[in-house]
Amino acid sequence: MSEQARNGVITDYNRPFIEQRADPYIYRHTDGKYYFTASVPEYDRIVLRCAGSIAWLAGAQEKTIWYCHESGEMSRHIWAPELHFLRGKWYIYFAAGERDDKWKIRPFILECLGNDPMNDEWIEKGKIKRSDDDIYSFEAFSLDATIFENKGELYYVWAEKVSVGIQISNLYIARMESPTKLATAQVLLTTPDYDWERVDIWVNEGPAVIRNNGRIFLTYSASATGEGYCMGMLSIDENADILDPRAWKKERYPVLRSDREKGFYGPGHNSFTYLEDGTPICVYHARTYKDISGDPLYDPNRHTMLMKVVFDEKGYPVFDYRNKADLSAV
Repeated sequence: MSEQARNGVITDYNRPFIEQRADPYIYRHTDGKYYFTASVPEYDRIVLRCAGSIAWLAGAQEKTIWYCHESGEMSRHIWAPELHFLRGKWYIYFAAGERDDKWKIRPFILECLGNDPMNDEWIEKGKIKRSDDDIYSFEAFSLDATIFENKGELYYVWAEKVSVGIQISNLYIARMESPTKLATAQVLLTTPDYDWERVDIWVNEGPAVIRNNGRIFLTYSASATGEGYCMGMLSIDENADILDPRAWKKERYPVLRSDREKGFYGPGHNSFTYLEDGTPICVYHARTYKDISGDPLYDPNRHTMLMKVVFDEKGYPVFDYRNKADLSAV
């Protein structure tokens, strides 16, 4: 593959914020500090950055806070870490496989023993514990957990392949008893219903939450990780029963997809954060070229990118590449 084909064409819309960091997650803490984590191309460790503004994250020193094991659980495919501050403690939620069974992907947790996630010790808390009445969750390929709070309750949303029949990836939700255990059995939120969710592989994964005007919006990624990878969206009134799948509305078409003219390929697996002035930002990954040699999963050039989120007249988020995140004033 030529160098130009490998790098693609950089446009005003697809310039990477941080190169070769997929599944990006940015968290702004209550003290104003921003933290960044993501999957690294080697899939062998968890990294963190910290800065006083989003703009400074791009040049911030990156620190490895945990390495994968040599064998057994958590020894391969370290994917999609998210940093959360819950009930007064720092946690990282991530997925991992095993050296001898690399597709035995399950969700795991790290807990920080101090108040400084960059410098204090992290310990392993094992897999997330399902509720006592749940006999199904995490028995099959499970990953991409995110957590959000509503009405004082924590909710855990994740992707999991059904353990019988065709191995398609669905999104599930449960209420949490604690940051390390679920309180309720899994509830199916969405399955790949539409053609754009079934490109090469039938997939719903990578959930992320943003709120506006009393409504919760949950974006997710669909299809295999090549050009067909794209972003869908569900939403629900914050006063509705969060565990009632019928209360969630699923959008018929993707809200973010590849755009050859602007040089975006396979955008997805996003998170949300806010600039210092409160402007909402979509943090996502994409490639700058279409053609990939071999398995797209092992192509290293999924780059972290940023997009300003605007809301339409109904209060729904709009994901438009023309809404570039302006970091010049921060």
